[in-house]
Formats: sequence, structure tokens, C-alpha cells
Amino acid sequence: MMNAATNQGQSAVPLDKFLALPDFEPAAKQVLPHPVYEYIASGAGNEITLIENERAYDRIRIWPRVLNDVRSVDTTVPLFGKMLSSPILLAPAAYQGAMHPSGELGTVRGAGRAGIPFVVSTNTTIPIEELIKEARAPLWFQLYTQNDRGYTSDLVQEVEASGCEAVCVTVDTPVLGIRTRQFRAGFQLPPGVSTPHNRRGGGAGGNIDPSLHSHLQWQDIDWLRSIVRSKLWVKGILHPDDADRAIKMGVDGIMVSNHGARNIDTIPATIDVLPAIHERVAGRVPVIVDGGIRRGTDVLKALMRGATAVMMGRPYLYALAVGGEDGVARCIELLTKELIYVLRLVGKASVKELDRSLEWPPVAS
Repeated sequence: MMNAATNQGQSAVPLDKFLALPDFEPAAKQVLPHPVYEYIASGAGNEITLIENERAYDRIRIWPRVLNDVRSVDTTVPLFGKMLSSPILLAPAAYQGAMHPSGELGTVRGAGRAGIPFVVSTNTTIPIEELIKEARAPLWFQLYTQNDRGYTSDLVQEVEASGCEAVCVTVDTPVLGIRTRQFRAGFQLPPGVSTPHNRRGGGAGGNIDPSLHSHLQWQDIDWLRSIVRSKLWVKGILHPDDADRAIKMGVDGIMVSNHGARNIDTIPATIDVLPAIHERVAGRVPVIVDGGIRRGTDVLKALMRGATAVMMGRPYLYALAVGGEDGVARCIELLTKELIYVLRLVGKASVKELDRSLEWPPVAS
């Protein structure tokens, strides 16, 4: 087995042989050290929600229309005065230097080739200043708050000064989830790989000491709103009441997320709670959903149910492990192409036209 620390991104299979996002996982499993693969692949508890994040999409049926003009398809999405090339973002994911020698630099470059935003984790293994130099598309920063407010404030100022266009504070992780597979595999950061923006140093190897996590409360959102000069998102919302309260406190966007099913098991799939959150948000702020995105039909269904955009996570990490920057770019290309094909097949020329009229059985108004 090839060790990720020495893998230079040369896939044994040419990247054009990867035809769908699920193709990357088995290839990544062959090149990644077992603990690193388990870190990416595992979820919390019995992994019921991990499975459900994907199966919930499979249960949604699409109701196409025909004979519309779909010779030209528009995937662009307006967001905060900018036009994104597609409604697809790369979700934050820690420790990418353990997955490929290029680490987050490979992800930034791959995302830049596609022109889509990448949300950089607090647990990035490459300093944000280096990533910004390589960025050809917007970079956002996912924030794990530190118990020291002064340090958190300095970190926010640092990433904003570097050029990050948004801060996405994770609100669903007061403690690390019980990720049995990850802990059993003994995942640790390889020698020489560190997290320059996180003074806590991790807990990745199975340490679930609550002191490693800052216990965010609603008043902390008020405080963050007072120091964040860029756009402020809250990531980890699953309940409409929480979405509503966050918006009333001045946040700029809602990220519907169950942390990739890595924190608590048997909670709902994100696509299942999205409609209720969309209804409560009522267009006041954009809504992004992650968890379980694997096909163009999944992106379509999320947009039908009210998402402004989606984030994908595990597939691009597997693609990074297999092919570095080229793998990430190929992963994005495949998902975008599938979305374009699906739009044409359902009779819609733009993602802006998507709503629940495409869902079967018909949704009661």
C-alpha cells in the first residue's frame, strides 16, 4: 500500500477513468494509510446517519418536464453580489496534509480551476496566507472558536486580512463526536504535519475531552457578529428555530449540516430537514446544505428543496488522495457535468428555475 506521505499524486488509473464521484473512494482506500482512510470515511456511533445522508437523497423522486429549450444551461448562482460558476462549494475538512503531500494547496488549486469556493478548515495543515496566494476562486474560513476570545479575535482578523471572504462558525461541536471507527484505527497526524491556526492541537486521535472544544452559546454569536467584518455563516443548523434565531442575530447565511454524520448518530439527514429550514428562513439569507452529495441529481434535489448551493466533502478528499490538484478538479468537473445533464433532462435551463414542482409525488402547497 502506498503511504499518503510519499504519494505524489500519480494515480495508478488515469483520472479520466473516474466517471462518477463514488469511483474515488475505493481508489483512495488503496493509497491511503488505513487510519487516514478511516478518519475520512467514518461517522459517529453505528453510522446510521452517515448512511442516511445518502439514502435520503435516493428516496426523493424527480418529476421531469419535457419539450423545453435546454440547449443552453445556466448553472451560475448569485451570492453576496458575486456570480458563482455553479452552486457547488467544497466543504471544510481538517488535516488534508495527511491525505496528500500538497494538502489544502491541492484543494485550493483544484477549486480554483473550477472557479468554485473552498471553505478552509481551522484545522488546515497549510497556513491561510499560503492558500490565498494560490487561490483563483473565493476562499472562506471555517471557524472553530478557541476558549481564548483574544486568540479567536486575532484569528478572525488574520484570515480576513489575508483575503477570506466569509467566516463560517461551526456551532454543532461542543465536544468531539464518538467516532468509533476513527478511534479504533488510531488516527494521528503524521510527523511533520501540523495545524498552524489551531492552538488546541486536535483531539483527532480519539481524545474527546470537552476542554478541547469551546462551548459556544447564543451570546457568542452576538460577539462574533461584532468582530467579523466579512460575511458570517453559522454551520451546523438542523432546526428551523435555530436558523430563525441566528438570522435575527444578524448572521449572513445558514449552513444546514450534521457535520457529515461525524458528531451524533440517528439525527436526521440534512436533505430531510432542509424544507422546513427553507420555509422558516423565507429568503432572508442564503442557505447552503451539505452531507451526502454524490451525484448531479443530489445537487438538483437540494436546490429543488430550497438550498442556494451545496457543499461536498468526502468525495473531493478521496479525489485529493488519488490525484492531488488534478483529482480535485476532476471530482468537481464530474459533479458539475452531471448537474448540467440532469438540468436538461428535467427540462430546466437554469438552476434558478428549480423548485419542488419537480418533486414526485406533488408537494402540497
